[in-house]
Amino acid sequence: MSAVKLTYLGHACFCLEAEGFRTVLDPYHDGMIPGLPPLRVEAEAVFCSHQHDDHNYLPAVTLTERKQKAPYTVTELEVPHDDQGGRLRGMNTVRCFQFPGLRVVHLGDLGRLLTEQEARTLAGADCLLIPVGGYYTIDSRQAKQVIAQLSPRVIIPMHYRTDRTGFAQISRLEDFTAQFSAVRFCGSSLLLDGQTPGGVTVLTPEALLKETNKSYQ
Repeated sequence: MSAVKLTYLGHACFCLEAEGFRTVLDPYHDGMIPGLPPLRVEAEAVFCSHQHDDHNYLPAVTLTERKQKAPYTVTELEVPHDDQGGRLRGMNTVRCFQFPGLRVVHLGDLGRLLTEQEARTLAGADCLLIPVGGYYTIDSRQAKQVIAQLSPRVIIPMHYRTDRTGFAQISRLEDFTAQFSAVRFCGSSLLLDGQTPGGVTVLTPEALLKETNKSYQ
């Protein structure tokens, strides 16, 4: 089984790193997310779930010129960004990253519950990156239903509001975590492998964690 380092960069943006290959998901535009500083990262690949400014700022990612094959295969699934077949906000691309023995699913801005066929396609995730804030995406209750549909081993919430960051229109992280009896808090990064504890894990955006650490130095 692969070991994949998952780092939360904020909002719906993550970095997956395995075998020295870094993949950034859904980079946000400068000044787009209240409380988050401009994003500047290096990577070997970048993917965007849809073309909204809080998910598609490719200039934030400097692609290296390393000639290295990605240590995963990608399966893509087009789903609506809303509960009206995409008529309000268009479509959203869900991506499954299949590493050897390890599967990571990023739901992007999923706007409704999954159909039975979609759930079968996405089943078997070792780690599910799921929006929980509502308004633009599924809300906290719907997120719990999607989790029940997919039965992932590790659940990482994204696209929510806290005291420090997030859109005012979306709901707070606590609205989601209150539905679970146990929640882990693990800094900004998590190593995904066969030993990673299951359940809900909350990550702090890397830049905010660095700011907190500076304030104590």
